[in-house]
Amino acid sequence: MTDIRIAPSILSADFTQLGEQLRAVERGGAGLIHVDVMDGHFVPNISIGPMIVKAAKKASRLPLDCHLMITDPDRYIAEFAAAGASMISVHVEAATHLNRTLTAIRALGCRPGVVLNPATPLIMIEEALRLVDYVLIMSVNPGFGGQSFIESSLDKIDRLRDMIGRSGFNVHIEVDGGIGPDNVASLVSRGAEWIVAGTAVFGSDDPEKATRALRQKAMEPLTV
Repeated sequence: MTDIRIAPSILSADFTQLGEQLRAVERGGAGLIHVDVMDGHFVPNISIGPMIVKAAKKASRLPLDCHLMITDPDRYIAEFAAAGASMISVHVEAATHLNRTLTAIRALGCRPGVVLNPATPLIMIEEALRLVDYVLIMSVNPGFGGQSFIESSLDKIDRLRDMIGRSGFNVHIEVDGGIGPDNVASLVSRGAEWIVAGTAVFGSDDPEKATRALRQKAMEPLTV
């Protein structure tokens, strides 16, 4: 059965109420907590580090999905693993030796993932599929929340699904950027399983209700 999970991104959360907001999305049926880590160098913004991951680990029972939008991720993966990350993904462009980086993430007890920016071709990860548990397709240019979904991402999900099918490896597809109730079903129908949503969840007055509604919409293609 398809493994559909909503992964609220705490980039859009109210950090003065982080614990309660994490518990709210958990009650709403979230399957992961997405943690966007930005260094102001690889992407034009600075966000959070291992200390927030450690705090989130105490506040939620859900797996922490750490997306490293940083230069030289090898330098920090052990810190994020120690802080409580369950999953760590890195960008193709940021990992000089991707094989070594992904192998190191798994050796630290975390599920490794690789990330594709909107203009990064799928061929860049073909040799890495055997090393990862998931591929994260960015459907916006990384660095800021609240951006509009890039429609060509739908075709990219199609092509990634076919690539994974031909590879024979069990690799999940995660999508991040500009996702909400109006388009989540179309992503799932193409093959996306793990759905990252920040503004659509934490930009709502009721994150619990927003998470539940987003999950219901995501499940629609599987119940037709």
